[in-house]
Amino acid sequence: MTARSELLVGVASLASELAGDRPPVLIDVRWSLAGPRGIEAYRAGHLPGARFADLDTELAGRRGAGGRHPLPEPADFEGLMRRLGVWNDSAVVVYDAADGVPAARAWWDIRYFGHHDVRLLDGGYAAWVAAGLPVTADEPSIAAGDFVARPGGLVVLDADSAARLATDGVLIDVRVGERFRGEVEPVDPVAGHIPGAVNLPTAGNVAADGKFLDIETLAKRFESVGIGDSDAVGDETAVGAYCGSGVNAAHTAFAMTLAGLPTPALYVGSWSNWIADGARSIATGAD
Repeated sequence: MTARSELLVGVASLASELAGDRPPVLIDVRWSLAGPRGIEAYRAGHLPGARFADLDTELAGRRGAGGRHPLPEPADFEGLMRRLGVWNDSAVVVYDAADGVPAARAWWDIRYFGHHDVRLLDGGYAAWVAAGLPVTADEPSIAAGDFVARPGGLVVLDADSAARLATDGVLIDVRVGERFRGEVEPVDPVAGHIPGAVNLPTAGNVAADGKFLDIETLAKRFESVGIGDSDAVGDETAVGAYCGSGVNAAHTAFAMTLAGLPTPALYVGSWSNWIADGARSIATGAD
């Protein structure tokens, strides 16, 4: 398998795998910050055999000072994966509506808790439907798995380490430019960004159809903010990503991995955690 095929699967390949003797565990994580709830989309129609995981309540912990989508507790995540039928040796495929943002957070969570055989459906549900492949409203009967959560499979940042990284390494703010510059803030009560962070919106990782850009184009995006194969920073903790609550930043973490770069550290609490402490510095403008 190539690095790309270990991370992404196309609809034709997935359809073939689902018809095989050992189909992957298929997890629907459709979600939108503005709603409606993903479970409603799932119940209206989903890929055959898919089971649903809710980003707000299952792929994240309880919102609070830790952020809007903090890490779930290991025991809770282990229970979720077992309920979804994930075994320690399962192949897992996650998908969302199209652009890969919530699916990338699911990918990140699963990798963080120690499971490596997890891929993302390129183009998501929209690509599946566009290919004329079948959908169903039937919910599968699921035999519980034996997944064991082993935290620490990927590197995480807290507020202090994110602040240091913004000075000593590269800290990417993946929100849209207007939010980074502090011109608007539609979600959190304070606008701006972490001082020293650079802006590279996560939407630029995919094409209009929600499919990821090719490896070379992705690599050039990251080179534009000082990250690349020739970068003197070889330690994966020297590059980090954050957003509003650790969802869009997981998409950039996935895209960097897809481009053949070290998976960056993720500031899971992100801006919603940073501003919970009123003493932390806030920058506005382009720098």
